[in-house]
Amino acid sequence: MEGGTMKKRGVGVGCMWYGIGNTGVPNPAGAFVDFLDDGTVLVLTGCADIGQGSSTVLAQIAAEELGVNMEDVLVVAGDTGVSPDAGATSASRQTYISGNAVRLAAQQAKQVLLEEAAEVLGAPAGELETASGFVWRNGERTSLALEEVLSRCRAKGKLSLGGGSFNPAATQLDADGQGVPYATYSFATQVVEVEVDVETGKVSVLRIVAAHDVGRAINPAAVEGQIEGGCVMGLGYALLEEVRVKEGKIENPALSVYLVPMSLDVPEIHTIIVEEEEPSGPFGAKGVGEPALIPTAAAVANAVADALGVRFYELPITLEKVVEAVHGS
Repeated sequence: MEGGTMKKRGVGVGCMWYGIGNTGVPNPAGAFVDFLDDGTVLVLTGCADIGQGSSTVLAQIAAEELGVNMEDVLVVAGDTGVSPDAGATSASRQTYISGNAVRLAAQQAKQVLLEEAAEVLGAPAGELETASGFVWRNGERTSLALEEVLSRCRAKGKLSLGGGSFNPAATQLDADGQGVPYATYSFATQVVEVEVDVETGKVSVLRIVAAHDVGRAINPAAVEGQIEGGCVMGLGYALLEEVRVKEGKIENPALSVYLVPMSLDVPEIHTIIVEEEEPSGPFGAKGVGEPALIPTAAAVANAVADALGVRFYELPITLEKVVEAVHGS
């Protein structure tokens, strides 16, 4: 009892697995990578960054593969006039699929430099690598800078340009629903603690712990942001968002009557990034976008059931539904 109001607490768990990419159909992506004369890098990709940070991730992947600073990579993305197709920014697929395309393109561009560096150093190209703006041999840095190698390539008319594409291994489902619809899957578990006011029906989410297997976190801060954003979306799905339709007309078309979580509705969110590397992903990465949303509503519903001993089978779990379930209509 708190201030004359009865509040009950409960804890719920939600788990999920999610196939990365389109289901059982080809969904390739392509990319071009070009080393410019001054050592900077141009990446051309059709991958559309709609706020999830894919351009940053693709720049990181190219920089890591080529051995340059991320700040020296320019990503031209989503321009159908110049960039190759990368498919839709959906199905949590772009880091995995376009990331692979960019890495393969970068590898091809890098190979031009390594072959030229092999001539200079009198060493097999297979013993050479690029990192920190220099050519390295068997893990030891040489005095040969990438800009010098690029200058030699240009003098010989060699273009340090690479192209790459990636299409995840998947097979279409047969008539019995059998097949290999995805090349990889993401996994997650979220635990939610709620407090339910049994008089008003208000469900307050106190904290969320979200553990997500992302393969490899290319950008840990962005991964954390994706998970937090997905959790907040899940809260809206679980407790607030409901499109009311009557005779084909939406009755709550404005944000004044269609409720979404506000900043004061956001609870403590503790993210746990699990890195179980995906062998087919770029540096072991796979998607995290939609998986961040999926377990939240289930975990909230289970927490409410734990608090009240009443199971809800429809979302959102509104104040009215809680009061009716506890006190009857």
